[in-house]
Amino acid sequence: MTSPLHPFSAASVLDLAPVVPVVVVSDASHAVPLARALVAGGLPAIEVTLRTAAAQDAIRAIADEVPDAVVGAGTVITPEQVRRCVAAGARFLVSPGWTDALLAAMRASGVPFLPGVSTTSEVVALLERGVREMKFFPAQAAGGTAYLRSLAGPLPQARFCPTGGIGPATAPEYLSLPNVGCVGGSWMVPADAVAAGDWARIEELARAAAGLRDAGGTCR
Repeated sequence: MTSPLHPFSAASVLDLAPVVPVVVVSDASHAVPLARALVAGGLPAIEVTLRTAAAQDAIRAIADEVPDAVVGAGTVITPEQVRRCVAAGARFLVSPGWTDALLAAMRASGVPFLPGVSTTSEVVALLERGVREMKFFPAQAAGGTAYLRSLAGPLPQARFCPTGGIGPATAPEYLSLPNVGCVGGSWMVPADAVAAGDWARIEELARAAAGLRDAGGTCR
C-alpha cells in the first residue's frame, strides 16, 4: 500500500483518518451526499461494502463527484469483484478474509488493499507474502485489543485496521495500540439518518469520530 491516495499525501489508507466509515448503500442516490457529509466531518476514506446491489454504482458516483473522498470497496471476496470495483473507481480494497487467488487479484489491481485476518497464522502468512497492512476482523469477536496487543511484540511489522463490533467508546483503546493505524466502523452512518437524508447529523457524527485520534493517546 504505497501509492499516494489523497491531497493529505498519506502513504497508506491507514493514515488518512482514525476511522474508516464502513458504509452500506441501498440507494445509490444517497452515495454522494453521504460521502460529502463524511468528508466534511473529517473522514475522507470511505469503505462502501459490496452488500447491496447499489454498491458499485455508489462507488462510481463518489469517485466521480466527490474528489476529496478516497472511496474504497469492502467485503471484496472474489477476483471479479476486484476488477469491477477498481473499474468503478475504488481507490482501495478491503476483504473480510483472503485466499491466494484473491490476494493475487488485489495485488494486480494496482490499488492499495487490506486483506482480512483473525489469527496469528494468517498474519504470518501475509507477512511471508510481503503484505504488512491488514484488516483485523471481526475485531471484538476475535479477541479485541488484548489480541492485537499480544501480536505487537512478535509481529511488530504488521499494522491493522480493526473492524467489527467497534464503537466510539472502544475505538480510542484500539487507536492507542502501536500496531493499529485506524479502525473501521459504521456508528457515524446510522441507517435511520441515511434513510432520512440527515446529512448534518452524519457530518456531526463523523466530526466526533475524526476527533478520536486525540482520544487514542499514542496513535499516530
